Amino acid sequence: MVIDCGRCELRERACGECLVTVLAETGDDGNHTRSAPSFALGAEELRALGALAAAGMVPPLRFRPVPAAKAAA
Repeated sequence: MVIDCGRCELRERACGECLVTVLAETGDDGNHTRSAPSFALGAEELRALGALAAAGMVPPLRFRPVPAAKAAA
């Protein structure tokens, strides 16, 4: 899975409650200080991060790709 924050429907609405904020450097307001970070995660990494989130150790991944129809508009 490639997580590209620039293509996320929840960008700037749920960034502060997303796992990517743990992985990426953020400013005091919880928003990304770099423009649209991008991460590539494999199935094993996603399972491990899901287990950490389920245990309350990190926030869950809230990435929701923008549907192609919305991205084109």
